[in-house]
Amino acid sequence: MTQKFPEHTLERLKDTYLSISTSEPDIRGRKVIDRNGEDVGHVEALFIDQGEKKVRILQIHAGGFLGWGGQSFYVPVDAVRQVTPDEVHIDPTRVQVAAAPVYDPELVLEQEPEAWEPAYTHFGYMPYWSSGYIYPGFPVY
Repeated sequence: MTQKFPEHTLERLKDTYLSISTSEPDIRGRKVIDRNGEDVGHVEALFIDQGEKKVRILQIHAGGFLGWGGQSFYVPVDAVRQVTPDEVHIDPTRVQVAAAPVYDPELVLEQEPEAWEPAYTHFGYMPYWSSGYIYPGFPVY
């Protein structure tokens, strides 16, 4: 059973007063690579828990041409396995990401933790508001 913490809502980093700490790299705009070495897209935005000042969700944009078209998906930060100067490596495959919950402006406005549950359950990760959840080692902002 999960425990809900409604005070821990998510907001897009660029919509807050927060910024990237100087000790950690900003992964926005970096290419996303799946566990098979395939190009998934790029990190479009970071959704943070303002209460704990931690990234919880990556918004990954895939497809399109020269910035037009394509689709954006939500992927929990727990999926990040490695970050290089140019790339973010994630555990899910490109096919899994393509089947993930898509970007929804209404969800961004809702901000309640349980609204993000489909992104966690799709990839098989424990939601950040669950009892016993342990934040991954990277990234910290």
